[in-house]
Amino acid sequence: MGVPAGILPLPLGLLALLALPGAAPLAVEDSFVELDFFQESFPSQKQSGEFLEQHNQEEVFHVDWAGKETVWRLPDFTSFASFDAQGALGNLAVLKNNLEIMMKRSNRSQSQKVAPSVTMYLKNPVELGDPNVLICFVDQFFPPVLNITWLKNGEVVSQGVQETDFYPKADSTFRKFSYLRFIPKAGDFYACKVDHWGLTESLSKVWYSKEPTPIPETLENVICALGLALGILGIIAGTILCFKARQGDEDGRRWGAR
Repeated sequence: MGVPAGILPLPLGLLALLALPGAAPLAVEDSFVELDFFQESFPSQKQSGEFLEQHNQEEVFHVDWAGKETVWRLPDFTSFASFDAQGALGNLAVLKNNLEIMMKRSNRSQSQKVAPSVTMYLKNPVELGDPNVLICFVDQFFPPVLNITWLKNGEVVSQGVQETDFYPKADSTFRKFSYLRFIPKAGDFYACKVDHWGLTESLSKVWYSKEPTPIPETLENVICALGLALGILGIIAGTILCFKARQGDEDGRRWGAR
């Protein structure tokens, strides 16, 4: 069961302005969003919560109920900004109390589950033997309770794995990224396995290590021939146009002399 993020009330003056007939829409160049949620899992009764700050849909930092500390998306942010995690934990404590009240009133009715979609792709073009990053993008799921497992040749991988926190979307669902740093070798295959309450079984995407398919030699020859032909045609056309332009100038001078 989850509690949606709170909505801050708009000032009455702004509400009146928005209600005026023909009022022009407000232009927004930058957005700063705060997300707070707290939830309890059943039947384990495990509790989790998150306080997240976003600028233009990019995470700045977050505080989760278990870690109880500020985690900056980029370490460089700490050189010019700071945030006391106690304030975020106070917000989550309020949401926890509100959740308990709502569960009692609803007779502990659970929220509707939305199954995720999973996409896996490479950060850079594949070159066997060169370090790369596999990205597992999990999208459109609710509630924000998710397990992402990386496997190499069927064995669980934990080294080189990094995950983002849960990112909210306008439709009240969430998205999440998981990264695996690895060195692609011929014959290896990797899988991103996702488990979520909205799925009846694990959802996996598989990537196989293989060299990029080379362009056939005959195709290379055809491309070279076409390029050469176009170059020759360009030279011929340029020569003809240059000759005609000069001839036109000479004719004009003759008529002018008459």
